[in-house]
Amino acid sequence: MVTYFSEIYRGLLSLFEGMGVTFKEFIKPTVTVSYPYETLEMCERYRGHIELIENEEGEPNCVVCMMCQRACPSDCISIAGKKEEGSKKKVLTKYMLDFTKCSLCGTCVESCNFNALDFSKEYNLASTRKEDFYFDLLKRLEDRNK
Repeated sequence: MVTYFSEIYRGLLSLFEGMGVTFKEFIKPTVTVSYPYETLEMCERYRGHIELIENEEGEPNCVVCMMCQRACPSDCISIAGKKEEGSKKKVLTKYMLDFTKCSLCGTCVESCNFNALDFSKEYNLASTRKEDFYFDLLKRLEDRNK
């Protein structure tokens, strides 16, 4: 009989303790963001997918040295360039990123000696289609400049 009442006492004690925690959290101010109407500002150290960096003329800094493509362990970067007549440097014609394979390791950014790559601050990349994660970074750079 004593164990019966002690179990009831411990159960009530546990109930009131849990209700106390719930009440304390209930009166605290909310930290939820109304997502579609408000967005979060990402911290400086956030690393999203890679993006091309432009120079003063609005063209990419990339000199098509292929270092980022070779350094990528996931093999998610494909680059193409051509050397125009009369020019000493190659011109970037294609820079594709397959974000479905990217492991966000950062070796491509670290291996770039020409300050042509950086991480984006874009975090809203939800989609149900695989095709939405194939990025043409050259086209994205051109769209950003318009």
